[in-house]
Amino acid sequence: MSAPLIDPFQRAVTYLRVSVTDRCDFRCTYCMSENMTFLPKRDLLTLEELDSVSSAFISLGVRKLRITGGEPLVRRNIMSYFRAMSRHLESGELDELTLTTNGSQLHRFADDLAALGVRRVNISLDTLDDEKFNRITRWGRLANVLRGIDAAQSAGLRVKINTVALRSFNEDELFALVEWCADRDMDLTLIEVMPMGDLGAEDRLDQYWPLSDLRGRLQEFYTLTDLDERTGGPARYVRLEETGQKIGFITPLTHNFCESCNRVRLTCTGELYTCLGQEGCSDLRPSLREPMAPSLEEAIRAAIGLKPKGHDFDYSRQSVAGQVSRHMSHTGG
Repeated sequence: MSAPLIDPFQRAVTYLRVSVTDRCDFRCTYCMSENMTFLPKRDLLTLEELDSVSSAFISLGVRKLRITGGEPLVRRNIMSYFRAMSRHLESGELDELTLTTNGSQLHRFADDLAALGVRRVNISLDTLDDEKFNRITRWGRLANVLRGIDAAQSAGLRVKINTVALRSFNEDELFALVEWCADRDMDLTLIEVMPMGDLGAEDRLDQYWPLSDLRGRLQEFYTLTDLDERTGGPARYVRLEETGQKIGFITPLTHNFCESCNRVRLTCTGELYTCLGQEGCSDLRPSLREPMAPSLEEAIRAAIGLKPKGHDFDYSRQSVAGQVSRHMSHTGG
């Protein structure tokens, strides 16, 4: 293996999130517009190109690969990419291959994913109420997601639920979600809404529910024990002693989590974002398609050399600071 990827702040990059498509069969209100214009097929990396760039990162020390979208399972023939990545699990170069999904297609692919070495999936789910689910996703159906969760657990996949905390939307479901996850032996991660996309600053401020407040509500009914678990990611974990389950808090607004960041994000067009909350990116596509371009390794190392110290998200002055213009679906969260 070549020398590992070390950013300017001496953080090792060992985690790559790959968005395989910008398309999704939902239109979640905090993620994308209802009438999205998606990229033409020619702009997307082919599955073979995704294999090449993912494999290059793995050869440079990436140990965890998370597949995202859009909704990754709507991409045609996506299992061929998972199959290609499974060879790195078999060789021992890759520790974990996983994905984040809205769950709508999971009933179709859960068994195949498990057979290819996927052991865990994150499923985005913000409410257990049918009407509210239809409203927040615009196009989604809760029954399909619940069917996908059943299929994943039947296939032996460990399921974690990701829930965006939205004031006046799912505040009243906090304890119902916690208990539902506990009953199904699923961990839960709660996420502050981030100022991404051109969806309107006022809407963002109205939606913003600080997790410090949410944690305080949990402490009224449960005993929370802070866990030392660190994955290099943004979540801070607690254990609810009464249920035994693990709860994660992702708090880009109330607690900046950048000091231990070990990840970068590749878009479906070959752009590498070294920070979710910054606009800057590096285009790796020329190294995949143009003979005279720098090698893929050179392009990757140059991009990592530009990784910033952290993001600038801030709602503290009742305005949205540090907002980025791209939709969350563009970089896969």
